[in-house]
Amino acid sequence: MKITCLRTDLQSAISNVSRAVSSKSTIPALEGVLVKAYGDNLNISGYNLEIGITTDVEATIKEEGEIVISAKLFLDIVRNLPEEILTIETDDKLIIYIQCGEADYKITGMSSVEYPDLPTFEQTDGITLPSKTLREMIRQTVYATSENMEKPIYTGSLFEIENSVLTIVAIDGYRMAVRRENVDSQSETTFIVPGKTQLEILKLLGDDEEHVDIIIGQRHITFKVKSYRVISRLIEGIFIDYKSTIPQTNKTEVVINTRRLMNSVERMSLMNNERMQSPVRCKFLSDEIRFTCASAVGSAKDSIRIPIMGDQVEIGFNNRYLLDALKNTDCDEVKLVLNGSISPIIIKPVQGDSFLFIVVPMRLANEG
Repeated sequence: MKITCLRTDLQSAISNVSRAVSSKSTIPALEGVLVKAYGDNLNISGYNLEIGITTDVEATIKEEGEIVISAKLFLDIVRNLPEEILTIETDDKLIIYIQCGEADYKITGMSSVEYPDLPTFEQTDGITLPSKTLREMIRQTVYATSENMEKPIYTGSLFEIENSVLTIVAIDGYRMAVRRENVDSQSETTFIVPGKTQLEILKLLGDDEEHVDIIIGQRHITFKVKSYRVISRLIEGIFIDYKSTIPQTNKTEVVINTRRLMNSVERMSLMNNERMQSPVRCKFLSDEIRFTCASAVGSAKDSIRIPIMGDQVEIGFNNRYLLDALKNTDCDEVKLVLNGSISPIIIKPVQGDSFLFIVVPMRLANEG
């Protein structure tokens, strides 16, 4: 193999693809990136048996070939090259020569035969939507995916396409995030995308109107983001009937400035740390919300004067869970809906139904 390309293009490709590379693997080749040079394409891939990222880099290919190169070493070398144009050449003994300006490197590669094939699958469905839309939907829900591998299905998010609406749902047993958006699709399908895959997609998505193609299969999915293709397994199993978990009554309701509420909760959070988590008590009165938090560190109190409709209620929350939900509302005001001290709080927009966040309360000591 012998190719010439631009350093910045190659560096960006290796950096993004490397996020799918195993840091430690029983298969040494998976700690590298697969580099293929055929025709007019220089293709670079990373794969950890769960998620694969692959992209094409513009290059002049003088001799075709393929080889596996240590991802970390390759990125470190390319990042530190002195000039913009570089040449990569390999020989029959799997030696890789990298030359740029006055800098020359000679490193050992691995045979591409040792590299597992990325999954291929038959498309069963698909959807196309703007990059910005998908970025916002994932960002506003992925925080609520579970990290508990005892219930792997909740380590991913449910993607549901129905009646030209895409809904993404994440739930971890303590909170739930639901995000909806109208889409141009006649599909009727559901699938569960791992949270780790969504986080990698999020890093590639831009705040623009470029479109993302989502190719859906029985057990795998591909996201086409710009020049990148992210291939992931889907999580198999039955996701909870999330609609049935949403409280249908509203005994207490308040519209409140999001930043103002977050500030009060953050002030109470100062009484907590990683070792201790005391609930932030929220007492909803007729014209005021009173906040208190007491721990071994000390105690704090605060209040917000605001009209409240319905019953008075005292309820406790994990401060981090409540703040995560509020941070992802992306709006100046939110509506809070409560149904007593042991029922989850609903956080939703003042108008419309683009999102719905639920936080399960912590039991307060005086509740017995």
